[in-house]
Amino acid sequence: MAIRVMLVDDQVLLRTGFRMVLAAQPDMEVVAEAGDGAEAIETLRSTAVDVVLMDVRMPRLDGVEATRRICGGPDAPKVLILTTFDLDEYAFSGLKAGASGFMLKDVPPGELLAAIRSVHSGDAVVAPSTTRRLLDRFSPLLPSSGDEPRHKDIGKLTEREREVMLLVAQGMSNGEIAARLVLSEATVKTHVGRILTKLNLRDRVQVVVLAYETGLVRAGGGGAG
Repeated sequence: MAIRVMLVDDQVLLRTGFRMVLAAQPDMEVVAEAGDGAEAIETLRSTAVDVVLMDVRMPRLDGVEATRRICGGPDAPKVLILTTFDLDEYAFSGLKAGASGFMLKDVPPGELLAAIRSVHSGDAVVAPSTTRRLLDRFSPLLPSSGDEPRHKDIGKLTEREREVMLLVAQGMSNGEIAARLVLSEATVKTHVGRILTKLNLRDRVQVVVLAYETGLVRAGGGGAG
C-alpha cells in the first residue's frame, strides 16, 4: 500500500513542488494538503495519513504546536518538520513536540523521498551530527537537572542499554556504536529498540532529547559525571 502523505505549508508553490516529486513515486500518494497547523489538524480528523511534512512558520497555528497536538493523539502519523535553516529553534522545538526528525526545505528530492520512507518504517531521519549540534546549541534552554537523571524509567535500563543510550545521545549511528562497543549492528539495533520500549519513546531523536533533559549528556556531547 502506498505511503499516505500530507503536505502542510502556507506556501502553495512549495506544496505544489513537493506534490509533483511525491506523485512520481509508485509507493507514495499525497492524500491531503493544508495551509496551516489548524487546517492540518482538522483535515486529519477525516483523512488517514501515514506521514506529515510539516512547515514550522505558519499563520493561525504554527507547525510546532500542530506537531504536539498531532503526535499526542492515538494512532498518530509520523511528522517530518520542514525548516529553512539548519540550526533553527523551531526544528528543536518540533523534535521535543514529537516529530520524528526535520529536514531543510531545499533538500534534494532523493533525500526527501528516503526520509519519508525511513520515517514511515519507524526510523528517525535527523542526521546524528545535526541532532548533536541542535542540542548543543539549545541545551541551555532545557530544564536544569541535578547529578542524577530525573526520568524514573531510566533505572529500568541495563548497564549495556544505558551505555548504548549515551552513545546514541552523543550522535553516533548504530554502525559507530557497534564499532565502539565491539558489537554487531543487529545487536545495537536490538538494544535501541529495548531502550525505546522501556522509556516509552517513539524514536532515537527522543532518546537524544531525553538524555539532554535529564543530564545524562551535557552540551558538547559528553556524558554527565
